[in-house]
Amino acid sequence: MAKSSILGPDGRPIEIKTLTTEQATPTVTGVRQVATEAIASGLDPFRLATILKRAAEGEAGDFLTLAEEMEERDLHYAAVLGTRKRALTGIEPIIVAASDEPAHVAQADATRRLVEDPRFAAMLDDLLDGLGKGYAAVETLWERGDVWRPRDYIHRDPRFFRFDKTGRELRLKSDHEREGLPLAPYAFITHVPKLKSGLPIRGGLARLAAWAFVLKAFTLKDWAAFLEVFGMPLRVGKYGREAGPEEKRVLLRAVRDLGTDAAAIIPEGMSIEFIEAKGGQGNAVFGAMAEYLDAQVSKGVLGQTMTTDDGSSLAQAAIHENVRIDILRSDARQLAATINRDLIEPFVAFNFGPQADYPRFEIPVTEPEDIKTLSEVLDKLVPLGLEVQMSEVRDRLGFAEPDEGALLLGAKAPAPKDPPAPQGPKTPQDPNAPEAPAPDPEDPPATEKAAASPSVCSSCGGVHLGAAGDPGFETDRLVEDELGDWEQVMDPMLAPIRTALARAGSYDDFLAALDEVGADLDDGPLAERLAVLGMKARGLGDTGER
Repeated sequence: MAKSSILGPDGRPIEIKTLTTEQATPTVTGVRQVATEAIASGLDPFRLATILKRAAEGEAGDFLTLAEEMEERDLHYAAVLGTRKRALTGIEPIIVAASDEPAHVAQADATRRLVEDPRFAAMLDDLLDGLGKGYAAVETLWERGDVWRPRDYIHRDPRFFRFDKTGRELRLKSDHEREGLPLAPYAFITHVPKLKSGLPIRGGLARLAAWAFVLKAFTLKDWAAFLEVFGMPLRVGKYGREAGPEEKRVLLRAVRDLGTDAAAIIPEGMSIEFIEAKGGQGNAVFGAMAEYLDAQVSKGVLGQTMTTDDGSSLAQAAIHENVRIDILRSDARQLAATINRDLIEPFVAFNFGPQADYPRFEIPVTEPEDIKTLSEVLDKLVPLGLEVQMSEVRDRLGFAEPDEGALLLGAKAPAPKDPPAPQGPKTPQDPNAPEAPAPDPEDPPATEKAAASPSVCSSCGGVHLGAAGDPGFETDRLVEDELGDWEQVMDPMLAPIRTALARAGSYDDFLAALDEVGADLDDGPLAERLAVLGMKARGLGDTGER
């Protein structure tokens, strides 16, 4: 049998056949059968205690069957368990290279392509089945083309496996070995969540919720019986003393028909009376019991009840999200450790050789940010001198770095300040005040200083002498001169519109005519005038002419 140069966990070379062929195929007969008898039907506390005891002793077949049926029969348990699974698989995983060395970067890129395979996401869902049952196993079927990679991931029924005598090592059931067979190296991905200390088989959430499941089943059964008796009013038929046997049968049939058809006919002289049952309090008793049990299951699975039960406020639900954040982080850390051990490391070793450091698969869990509180803190502290990196704020808010050339949102530019108002007549000066220095005859006036100082152009960002914008600049007078004959420039464009308006009989006719006169608008004189005006203004700005 061909062997690879890769050593398994036991230090022996891995046999290629065990990687490319199925090891845990189901059988029609034997210990790996798919068909099993139902456990939940007629389940009572005594039988449940026996099932849980046998599971702890290593015979977990009935417990695993019950765990599967609980997800099919109890809507609340299925919902909260599904919420905990999807809270993890809904996070986009990442691959972190061992270092920035080219070899490690290449390994990370190859691993990233492996993780982007759609079958990989489905495999994660299958591994999270271990949250309810205590463990989950997925068989990896490898193939070799340009690279070694999994061609398929097959979820195997947890009843095909058992723990050894120590209760720690998961083994494949076999018709010939009572304790099962060791799992072939790198042929299986086995996820054993550590939800509590002790034996792994005792850590599944189904074991935690099993007693609530049984009690709720009895509660719903009693509630249904209660509704059978008190859900409909009592119907009493009354007949006269002279009524014969045939008339009595007619009345009895009519009373019974009212219970199913809500319609009946009776002879004249008979009557039917409806008596309301005084047992309405029972609904509150049974309903409260069912709600209490559901709340305990929510606490056990999600760590909280605010997003699953009524009565919670929006603010409370926003704080708790779906799964308590510490539980979600623990699930993410344990699932990532399983993927790194049973998939990432063998994948890299098969294709790049054994490594001292491997790329890491991670599921980043971030706590929801209170944007309102963060904004208020920044608004108060940044003006006081607190220095904060913009990239860090973007990360906490969930915003990406803006692309080059993208249209950006930003603060509105401050409005230009109005020039100071002219001062009124001067008041007499204090005779004891020092006299103001006489103006230097060689010093130019303040207006000429402002005109000679360069300013930044608001249009192009360049520095032009004529961009100061003071009144008296040649550019301002140039604009005033050009606006003096605006009617001659605009008339070629407005004439067709005036004609269309004169011919139109209604507003709709005028709108329709506008579509037709577009080609007749002569904008040549206006374009020529604007071009000449822009060239003159640019020249004045660059040369500083006044």
